Amino acid sequence: MRLAFMGTPDFAVPALLALHAAGHEIAAVYSQPPRPAGRGQSVRLSPVHQAAETLGLPVRTPARLRTNADEHAAFRDLNLDAAVVAAYGLILPAAMLDAPRLGCLNIHASLLPRWRGAAPIQAAILAGDSESGVTIMRMDEGLDTGAMLLSDQVALTPATTATTLHDALAAMGARLIVTTLNQPVGPGQPQPEQGVTYAGRLTREDGRIDWSRDAAALDRQIRALTPWPGTFTTLDGQVLKIGGAALVSAPRSAPPGTILDDALTVACGQGALRVTRIQRPGRGMMDAGSFLRGQPVPAGTVLGS
Repeated sequence: MRLAFMGTPDFAVPALLALHAAGHEIAAVYSQPPRPAGRGQSVRLSPVHQAAETLGLPVRTPARLRTNADEHAAFRDLNLDAAVVAAYGLILPAAMLDAPRLGCLNIHASLLPRWRGAAPIQAAILAGDSESGVTIMRMDEGLDTGAMLLSDQVALTPATTATTLHDALAAMGARLIVTTLNQPVGPGQPQPEQGVTYAGRLTREDGRIDWSRDAAALDRQIRALTPWPGTFTTLDGQVLKIGGAALVSAPRSAPPGTILDDALTVACGQGALRVTRIQRPGRGMMDAGSFLRGQPVPAGTVLGS
């Protein structure tokens, strides 16, 4: 088929590579514009932009689409069979949704209608869901409300992190979109009205650890929000990022946030967490043992919420 591919982050790259390898003609790749990133704030291409250039594909990077009539016309003039969208980051107006012969197909990282919205991977882990997955959806003007074409699922375990789930679903989405386009693309199955949930955009504040919460909930928070936006606590006014933790039996009762031993075990509202990965300002993430050799944290110390 003659396609446009629209995506920006790492999640979308496997789908672009798979569609190219499957022999589809990718007339254009759309991605977010290059932006400053990293400590040096040097301008960087998005992961999809980089992959497209490696494949020798033309890339378009409009900063806006909703009222951009020139882009609407350019998109229509591509004469596409379909557009494939994966975490693109811009809302497609009706003029673009309706332009391809088969419409615009979205690779969404959840089992719709659960976790419509911006952060479905993190939301599934935060909520303690038993499974997640990918849905290939025919896009309409709603927020992830379109008809479903194909889906698959993966079990979530106590060891699942945002990183491992992201990678699994990116690979799954690549496989499913190729399968979808290898068969007649029908109207799809409307989403059920029951079971709709929303995963809003995450902010840095979502990563603040409140030690009065249940240890199991905090474990899910750390697994869901690492590496981004990251989870953090404070020690004597110093912000410490928490990159990993393990549920443990509390050796004794203490107020939430209290260090219980010499291994960074922290009392929670119920249960305890042993911090396994931690980062102080200006340093890299390290294992707890290395951190404690440079900055001992004695039992009885209270971490901020």
